[in-house]
Amino acid sequence: MRNHLNLAHTIHKDCVHYGWDNTIAPVRTVTPGETLLFECRDAGDGQLNADSTAADVLTLDPDRVNPVTGPIHVEGAEPGDALKIAIEEFIPSGLGWTAIIPEFGLLADQFTAPALHMWSYDTAIREPAAFSSHASVPLRPFAGTIGVAPKQTGRHSVIPPRHVGGNMDICDLCAGTTLYLPVEVPGALLSIGDTHAAQGDGEVCGTAIESAMDIAVRIEVIKGAAPPAPYFETSAPLRQHLDAKGYFATTGIGEDLMQACRDAVSAMIDRLTASTRMSAEDSYMLCSVCGDLRISEIVDAPNWVVSFYFPKLVLG
Repeated sequence: MRNHLNLAHTIHKDCVHYGWDNTIAPVRTVTPGETLLFECRDAGDGQLNADSTAADVLTLDPDRVNPVTGPIHVEGAEPGDALKIAIEEFIPSGLGWTAIIPEFGLLADQFTAPALHMWSYDTAIREPAAFSSHASVPLRPFAGTIGVAPKQTGRHSVIPPRHVGGNMDICDLCAGTTLYLPVEVPGALLSIGDTHAAQGDGEVCGTAIESAMDIAVRIEVIKGAAPPAPYFETSAPLRQHLDAKGYFATTGIGEDLMQACRDAVSAMIDRLTASTRMSAEDSYMLCSVCGDLRISEIVDAPNWVVSFYFPKLVLG
């Protein structure tokens, strides 16, 4: 697939780092306007494979989680500029995983044991990926982590998102989307990783369909236009791959927005387990890869409304 791309450089998957640090030497200097191919490892850095079991989730080395490929130095990018990243194409690997990791995820107190689902999917993304006899998930690849180096000195964890981007897990950062990041150090020092084959808004169990893949992006610099935080624009409708049969939706209502999120997701898990006889663990993972958590109302104090949307077509 990559033969038709007008690539200036390939940033290879052996050029990775595991934390944001503006002293990391760039692996390549690029010119604005060029299209680059980033070879991205999966979020587990290859520690899980087709033969892995739930027990292997407990042996994951946390120091290797969320590797990002890069960084690259963009000529002419200076603090105060905006880095414009046009996402052009994904080249998926066809293998992915979703896991429940103890002490991680929205419902970590309810799901304390590890669970793992390995995926094998169509690399052309024409067919949904089978989860079980109960469900198949339409795919839409995106990059969970796209960021530039912060101006603050020292090493900073790659796990939390930051005002310079990073591990945002926005499932709409797919092909056709353009992302804008604030530049804080000379050259910007852009890195990309954590590629996913599919995810719902919220990534509620803590993982998506985590999958190694390559991503082609075109880089430009907009002088003096640094935004206070990342923003992006899309070129097409966002949910066409899921909308065809409508949705089930559950709600959470209360004064605590986080608890309302938990209540909405818990209610959907209960609905799925009752209607499909899937396990609660499978329902939780399935919610993470294709369900959307949304704030429906945040003005009618003291109670707020959160809704969780689950696409009907996933269940056939």
